[in-house]
Amino acid sequence: MKKIVIIDYGLGNLRSVRKGLEHAGASVLISSDPEEIRNAEGVILPGVGAFRDAMKNVEALRATIDDYVASGKPMLGICLGQQMMMSTSEEGGITEGLGLVKGKVLRFPHSELKVPHMGWNSIRITQQHPLFEGMDDGAFLYFVHSYYVDTAEKNTLLSCEYGTGFAAAIVNDAGNVIGTQFHPEKSGDVGLKILKNFVAMC
Repeated sequence: MKKIVIIDYGLGNLRSVRKGLEHAGASVLISSDPEEIRNAEGVILPGVGAFRDAMKNVEALRATIDDYVASGKPMLGICLGQQMMMSTSEEGGITEGLGLVKGKVLRFPHSELKVPHMGWNSIRITQQHPLFEGMDDGAFLYFVHSYYVDTAEKNTLLSCEYGTGFAAAIVNDAGNVIGTQFHPEKSGDVGLKILKNFVAMC
């Protein structure tokens, strides 16, 4: 059974992610222990809430996350977790992210569309990745966010439209750090398949 650690830094919907991963056949540990994170076969960086608070909370684990990423093992950031992987965010003033993927987090422009972007939306597959194996182009996934990721084409796996185009899923240059702006654990059968694919990658 694959051993997956969900990083517990005090912000995140950990229970539903855990249930989804267990359903996908993984042994799941919620932990902030650097040793357990380094030894995991897969790591999840969850997140709900404000970017600045999240970065403050995760600061003590920054070196551990860098070590884990350098090992080449897979890491998945979900929602705010994806945004934390970027270089900077403009939420609450310019704040530095983990810098695992180059790019920035921006607020949705004011328009007739409601912010946060909340509910089901369809995605476009911009490049193939094992995480999205078996998923159809145009699949509907569940989003809740007021800020979006702007990154290079080579780092964008899925794109989505909500008043503006944004990266719905990202990847680092090495291919082992992936982020999803949507919540796989709330995205029904398609989301469960994504979590199964992640477990298979580990």
